[in-house]
Formats: sequence, structure tokens, C-alpha cells
Amino acid sequence: MPAAPSHGRRISVIGLGYVGLPVAVAFGRTGAPVVGFDISERRVAELRAGHDHTGEVAAADLAAARLALGTDPATLQGADLHIVTVPTPIDDAKQPDLRPLIAATRTVGRQLKRGDIVVYESTVYPGATERDCVPVLEAESGLRLGRDFAVGYSPERINPGDRTHRFETITKVVSGSDQAALETIAAVYGSVVTAGVHRAPSIAVAEAAKVIENTQRDLNIALMNELSMIFHRLGIDTQDVLAAARTKWNFLPFVPGLVGGHCIGVDPYYLTHRAEQAGHHAEVILAGRRINDTMGHYVARETVKALMRGGLPPEPRVTVLGLTFKEDVPDLRNTRVVDLVREVEGFGIPVAVHDALADAAESLAEYGLALHGLDALPPADAVVLAVPHAAYREGGWPLVTGLLKEGRGLVIDLKGTLDRNAVPDGVRLWRL
Repeated sequence: MPAAPSHGRRISVIGLGYVGLPVAVAFGRTGAPVVGFDISERRVAELRAGHDHTGEVAAADLAAARLALGTDPATLQGADLHIVTVPTPIDDAKQPDLRPLIAATRTVGRQLKRGDIVVYESTVYPGATERDCVPVLEAESGLRLGRDFAVGYSPERINPGDRTHRFETITKVVSGSDQAALETIAAVYGSVVTAGVHRAPSIAVAEAAKVIENTQRDLNIALMNELSMIFHRLGIDTQDVLAAARTKWNFLPFVPGLVGGHCIGVDPYYLTHRAEQAGHHAEVILAGRRINDTMGHYVARETVKALMRGGLPPEPRVTVLGLTFKEDVPDLRNTRVVDLVREVEGFGIPVAVHDALADAAESLAEYGLALHGLDALPPADAVVLAVPHAAYREGGWPLVTGLLKEGRGLVIDLKGTLDRNAVPDGVRLWRL
């Protein structure tokens, strides 16, 4: 590997998904090659061909970065600062699932050398880096923290689909197992992050900062979801209320909706898990989680009730537009649209799903849901605009009504995307 840049470190990135690839590309564009490691041969082949299916990195930026991509762990020996960016999901019991993180840590540990630094970006609970990861690094390498190697934690803040807030333009929180490691990690990230670096006083503080960022968002959205339920009972349009409230300077502009994905719907459980270990039951956080985890079921029930109020046809059908966890991204992880689909199907009503960006094979493998082409969707009595991808926003009312039987029926617009003042004749509109 050629000479390293001014910070003096040679970098590897373990995990080339939504988080890892932008990190690897940012460092790879500085001139020095970066080792990019992933266990998926398919992912590595895709990136070698110059394509990122997540849409986070443009082909030109990928081509401009000097990346040594591969699936062979031995390539990590060419680096001395390893950045771990693998997923940290929850299991079916909503408990932290550290298996991908521990597996990646074993991989790094087997290649670890004296003088190396391992930096974790994956979301964890406070204490996980030092309690769960360091013992694995030591066991696999035969080395000792502090004497032979150092660790750090720098929480990822990637927002999929966001073209404004990018890796380089978001302040980077860094921490290290000792002062020397902290300064080195700060210098490394500071070489590419133009927004600046914040030095946390400890690894645990940096870990905690990550989980509360998304916990705060989760709770605010949960409040909006509960307000939406209340306002529906009162016959008040939630969007109208929020538009009025936003005229106050310090009103926070959150909106109701389905909360999925690999961050907001997951991170709070890492914090509550650690809180339980410390003897504290996190009532407010878990209450917010219960509201957000049940919103898909709530919307489904409201859809069925609205269908019944309009006179349920003999063989009703529902079409759902959008399956990914948020608009304009193809990521299906932890999408709560699935809850909506399953609940409607539980009433004996067939549901057809279309998504403008999702991979059909992944949808079938992960959720058992076959995606339909727009032309293959059967005429529906209700259309649920669940995820307002650009294609749906641009299609607007003509696209949506074109999916209804004879252009008439119920439309569920979860995010208030469609113009309420232009509702076509024969269409009933419901929105959060």
C-alpha cells in the first residue's frame, strides 16, 4: 500500500453498506487507497463494477475513490486503522443482536497487529465497545488493549437518501481508549469531515450520544402519532393542526408516520436493554416504542373501517404503494409497511404491493411479499400511499386514481403527500 496521508494511518472499512461505503469512498478520494472489506461477494462484485444499489454513492464518486475491495480478511493486514460499520439489529424479542458486530470483531482481531486502532461506528449500547468487543479482539489477536492496540468509537450519522447531510458535512463525534488514540482518530476523521470533529470524553459517552439521538426522534414521532389518533377521534385534521402550531418559533417540526429502518426503530431498544441491566425500567422510551411499533396495525384498521363506512364491496382489494422504510431509498430493513399489509390481509382482504425502488427478490425473501408492476396491479377499492417515493409524488392524483376501480374509492395518504384541495370526484381521502 502506498504512503498514507498526513494523519499517517492506513485505513480499512469493514462492512460496505449504507454506512460503510460512504466512509470508505470519502477516505479513498483523498488519494491513498482504502481497504474495503465485506463478507458479501455479491456486494463486492457490484462495487467493483462501479454500481452502488443503495444509491448512497454516485458512480462517479465510486470511480474516483481508490478502494481495494475484497472478501479476504487477510487484506486487512495492509491497514492499521480499522473502521467497523456492520449492522446492529434487534432480534424477534426486541433485544440487541450483536452477532454481526462480534463476527466482524473476530475477523478484525485475527488480523490485528501491534499499533493498530479499531474504531466502531455501529450503533451499540453504552459500554459495548469495551465490554463486548475488546475481549474478542484480545482473544483473537493475543494482544492487549492499551499495551498493543487501541480502540475508539465514532457514531455513524448517515441518513439514507439525504443529499444534504452527508458523511463529510456532519460533525463527527470521536472517542478513544486513551488520549493518543483519541487524537489520532480525530485527525483521521478530520482529514475528510469538513463539518468538524467533536472529541467525547469517553467511549461510553460517544456510544450514549448515538442512541439518544435516535431515541429523541423516536419519542417525538411517537407523540405526533398519538396526537394523530386523538385528532382523528375529534374530527380534526392533524396536518392542519401541525401547520398552525409550526408558526411558533420553538415548535419542533415532527410529523406522524411509520417508524422503521435500521436506526430510529432499533436504537432505543439498545438503550433500554442497557438500562434494564443497570436496574432501571425506561418507561417513557418504551411507551414511545409501543406507539410507533403499532402504527402499521393502526393504519390498517383505520383503512378497513373507512372501507366499511363507504360500503364494503363483495370482494374488496387494497393496493399499497411503497414498501421500503422511507421514501427515495431502496432499503427494506425493518419496514413497518409490512405490518400494515399483514393486518389488512388478516381481515381477509387481498393486498397488492408496488414499490418503485425496492428489490423484488429481497422483498420475497425477507417478507414473503411479491411486488407487482404498476401495470399488473388489480383495480383496487383502496390505495394506500405508504411511502411517497419520487415516482409517486410526480404521478400524483392521476397515478393513484388510475389504480382505483373506475377511478373511485378510498385513498390513504400517510404523509399528506397528495394535494387535499384537488381530491378527484368519487375519492375519499384519509391521512395521518
